[in-house]
Amino acid sequence: MAVYRRSRRHRYLLLLLVLTSVTVITLDFRDDGQGVLESVRSGARDAFAPVQSTVGRVFSPVGDFFGGITRYRKVKKENAQLRRELEEAKGDAIRGADAIRERQILDALNRLGFAGDLRGITARVVSNSPSNFQLTVTVDHGSDAGVATGMPVVTGAGLVGRIAEVSKDRATVLLLTDPASSVGVRLAGTGDVGVVTGSGRRDLLPLSLVSVETKVAEGEPVVTSGLQQGLFPPQIPVGRVRGAKITPGQLEQEVTIEPVVDLDRLEIVRILIWQPVPSP
Repeated sequence: MAVYRRSRRHRYLLLLLVLTSVTVITLDFRDDGQGVLESVRSGARDAFAPVQSTVGRVFSPVGDFFGGITRYRKVKKENAQLRRELEEAKGDAIRGADAIRERQILDALNRLGFAGDLRGITARVVSNSPSNFQLTVTVDHGSDAGVATGMPVVTGAGLVGRIAEVSKDRATVLLLTDPASSVGVRLAGTGDVGVVTGSGRRDLLPLSLVSVETKVAEGEPVVTSGLQQGLFPPQIPVGRVRGAKITPGQLEQEVTIEPVVDLDRLEIVRILIWQPVPSP
């Protein structure tokens, strides 16, 4: 019997809670947000507001921290991309400047006024002489391209030297500064001829066989004479006079010339299709 009374009491409490809930809901709808229940809710909100603010302040830095990590990774990735693009732009600018310089060199080689109707082969310098005992450079064209020994080598400024050795796809250029080099030249001002020989250095060259009676002016242009058994065609610029000295008792002047071509900075050259006149 005791069990039966407890069950009825439980059912009574449940019924009371249901009726109370229905009553509260009904009053809430009828009050339309203006009644007692709304006051209770407002009080509850006000009571819990400090707690909500505190929780927000506590967890807001945590959220900002994780958000900052995400943003940092994104910014870092964007910065890396920008750096790559900047490096590529710098590389493009350098390549563009180098391409402009090379185009200017090629344009000069294609307009060689001193070469006349002579055809030529454009070649790139691929290596330099390892010592001062032999002043040479190697170019990237050889016999397969029609290059042969003895052919003159020039730039847009003037004479570089001549072809000394040839393989199928390479050729060695003997520079006019090499001790084994000699070039028949003419003083543009007076027409007197002489011979420029290599000194083994890349600066001033001696010009021999100039009479003491010849008036030599500093800065006077010097060009190939076309003589000397026709080793070089005439009128190729060689250099300019840097000094002339007359020593008493000597039959010729001590003349030095400065090469017109910067032989330390050769990049692209022109090999003239020209064969020396054979000796009689």
